[in-house]
Amino acid sequence: MFGGSSLLKNRVKELRARFNLTQGDLAEKTGVTRQTIVSLEKGSYTPSLLLAMNIAEVFGEPIEQIFYKEEETK
Repeated sequence: MFGGSSLLKNRVKELRARFNLTQGDLAEKTGVTRQTIVSLEKGSYTPSLLLAMNIAEVFGEPIEQIFYKEEETK
């Protein structure tokens, strides 16, 4: 059993900027809406495994280099 709660964080915005992609570009490449990318970048949306894999493929990075857990501070 895991103790405490953790938040899923990501580097999508940072990587998207590095690759000169708009939110719309990334949405198109991964088969989701631009709003999904907006929510993902804000941290209010947890991606499915398939979406995370697609994003990792676009950026050529392992999933765990893009998405990571951060312990929630109380």
